[in-house]
Amino acid sequence: MTQDQVAPLTPAQAFDALYAFCAPALVRQTFLLTGRRLLARESVERAFQLAWQRWPEVAVDRDPAGWVRATAYEYALSPWHEFRPLLRRREPPLTDRCDRALLGVLLELPPSYRRALLLYDGVGLDLPETAAEAEASTPAAAHRLLHAREAVAARLPELADPSALNRRLAELASAERLHAPKSLTVRRGGERKTRFWTRAAIAFTAALIGTTALALRTAPTHYEPPVPPGAIVQGVPPRVALGALSQAEAQLRAKLRGATAHGPERLVPQTQ
Repeated sequence: MTQDQVAPLTPAQAFDALYAFCAPALVRQTFLLTGRRLLARESVERAFQLAWQRWPEVAVDRDPAGWVRATAYEYALSPWHEFRPLLRRREPPLTDRCDRALLGVLLELPPSYRRALLLYDGVGLDLPETAAEAEASTPAAAHRLLHAREAVAARLPELADPSALNRRLAELASAERLHAPKSLTVRRGGERKTRFWTRAAIAFTAALIGTTALALRTAPTHYEPPVPPGAIVQGVPPRVALGALSQAEAQLRAKLRGATAHGPERLVPQTQ
């Protein structure tokens, strides 16, 4: 089979190739971004799961590796992780003192400065690519990069030279042995999440339709004004209890009762 006759890769094979090329280094880079091993692995796994869910879009992207890296960085830098009890635990420190010092300086930088520094001096992107991936203008990315370098040089003067900083970042990333899960595990995890959210969306839609139908069936068809609150009427004389009947009233009552006892005859007034 000639080179022109090579069979194209399936989507799963293309994804596995991208994962094998990017995931190991991306986990170490994300560790430098967050200082947390668990969060670094989780961020990369979530990014690749999202990439697999949107593979038709990612496969034709100009830079699929950059797409996944940007997604992993965004997830890793989310401020909501501070509220997760699991991520509040103190992790074992790095064994080398110089590595601990450099990582401590990195984590003291603002997240946007830290990201620009890692993309430019760690990953090796140029300034426009760094600005595009950080969603900033080129002058803003340059400003963040310069201030980040100044902060690192103030704490670690031996890293004032950008080439020395670049070398130390590469050494620090490779010194920490972090392993990404297998690509098959990531793909299956993404597929399970897709099925779960699809079923949840169907169930929510069905519940919404049922609730709407019930509301339409039981809703009133005309306007019913509310009953006004009661008000106290002033000036009405109090109700007086009836006393004993007079002799004439007692005779009239007896006559009325006796006249209607034998049928519905109409009472005719009698003249005196």
